[in-house]
Amino acid sequence: MNNWFPKSLSRPIAASQVITSEHATNTLTTMQTKTWHYRKNNTRNADGSWFNFTRLRPNQVAPTVCKASGNAKHCHWSIPCGLNTAGYAVLASFPEWFRFPGNYGKAKAILGNSVPPNFMRAIAENIKEVFGLPEQFTVVSTFSGCGGSSLGYQLAGGKVLLAVEWDDNAVTTYRLNFKDTPIYHGDIVKLSVEECCEKAGIQPGELDILDGSPPCQGFSTAGKRDFSDDRNQLFREYVRLLRGLKPKVFVMENVSGMVKGKMKLIFVECLKELKASGYKVKARVLNAMYFNVPQSRQRLIFVGVREDLGIEPGHPGAKGQPVTVREAIGHLPQGKQGNHKLQVIAAWYKSKPGQSLRKAVRYVGSFQLCRLDPCRPSMTSIKAHRHWHYAIPRQLTNTEGALLSSFPERYRWYGTKYEVQKRIGNSVPPRFMECIARYINETILHPG
Repeated sequence: MNNWFPKSLSRPIAASQVITSEHATNTLTTMQTKTWHYRKNNTRNADGSWFNFTRLRPNQVAPTVCKASGNAKHCHWSIPCGLNTAGYAVLASFPEWFRFPGNYGKAKAILGNSVPPNFMRAIAENIKEVFGLPEQFTVVSTFSGCGGSSLGYQLAGGKVLLAVEWDDNAVTTYRLNFKDTPIYHGDIVKLSVEECCEKAGIQPGELDILDGSPPCQGFSTAGKRDFSDDRNQLFREYVRLLRGLKPKVFVMENVSGMVKGKMKLIFVECLKELKASGYKVKARVLNAMYFNVPQSRQRLIFVGVREDLGIEPGHPGAKGQPVTVREAIGHLPQGKQGNHKLQVIAAWYKSKPGQSLRKAVRYVGSFQLCRLDPCRPSMTSIKAHRHWHYAIPRQLTNTEGALLSSFPERYRWYGTKYEVQKRIGNSVPPRFMECIARYINETILHPG
C-alpha cells in the first residue's frame, strides 16, 4: 500500500524560479506598503493581524495561497506590490495560458480552492503506474452516430480527435455528450484526407486508430439484405480515408449478416480492399454480451494493423459472465402498465420470459418483440421496436434501452422518443468498444 502514494519528484521550487516583476502589479494601499517595508520575507504578524499578508522570500517556496482577498496577499520580495492573478496561478502550477473568470477577488478565490495541477498530475501518474492503467491513444471516428464507439474509446483511455457524421439528430446528440470533440457534420464523400488531418491536428501516419461503422442496413439480418443497397458501398469511403491517413490500426464494425448468404461476396471484397491498403487484417464475429453489455448483439469486427509495425491483429477474449437484464435496469422504477391494445397485453401475460409475444399469441406483435428474461441478457435491440419489460406489460423506456446498450444513465439524448430509439438501435455499445480498444492498446499500440 505504501507505493499507492507518489514519492517526491524534485526539490522544492523557489518563488524566484516562477515569479517575475510582471507578476507584481497589484497595487498596495498605503498601510499595506508600510507593512511590506517592515515585514520580513515569508513572515506574518504573530498577533494574527494581517496574518496572510506575506512578503515572499525569493529562495524559498511560497506559503499557502488562501482564497481570501483584502489584506490576504502574497507580495513580491523586492517590489512593494502584490501578486496579480497570473502570479498566483504560476505559484499553483497552472500554465501561463490558463484563464480565470471574474475579477481579481473571484479569480483568487478559485485559485485558493483549487488543486495544483502538477500535484494532481504526480498522483495520477503514480496511480497509472501502480494499477497499470492504459496509455492514452488517439482516434478518428467515422460514421460516429450518437457517440457509442467514441465513449468506448474514451473509457479505454483514448482521445477522439475528430468525429465524422452527417445525420443532424446524431450530430446534436454527439455534441451534447462530447463538447470538446471536433465534429465534421457532413457527407464523408466530401471529406478530403487533407481536411481530415487539419481538423484532427495530425499528419498522415501519426494517428493511432481509425474507427468506422459504415451503415449496415443493407447487410443486416433484421433488414432486406439487399446486395445492391448503395449504403453497402460506403465502406469504400472509409478505405479512402484509411489509405490517406495511414493510421497504425483500424477498427471497422458491421453486422454479422455481412458474412451470411450472398452478402459474403461483399465481405470478401471488403477484406480484399482493406488488405490492399497496406494492413494485416482479421475479421471475427463477436457477441457484445460477453463484453460487459447486457444485450446479445453479434457484430463483425475488422481489426487491421499497418504492415510496417510487424504485429499480428487480433480480438479480445470474453470478459466474464454476461450482465443480466435485472442487473442492468432492475434498480429503475417498474412504472405502470403501458397503453397498449388488450390482445397485446394478453399476449404479454401468456408469454414466457425471453419469448416473443407472437410466439405466445398468433398474429399479435412481432417475432422481434420479446418479453425480456430478467436472468439473461436482453435480445438484440433494433431501431424499429422496443422489447417488453419482464415484470410489467409495457415496452421499455429509452432510458432502459440505453442501459441495455451499456450507455450510462447520465448520457444525454436529443429528439423524439422514436429518434432516440433509432439512435440507440443503430449505436455501437460503448462497453463493447471499450473492451476492443483496451485490447488493441495493450497488445498493439502499447504492448507490455
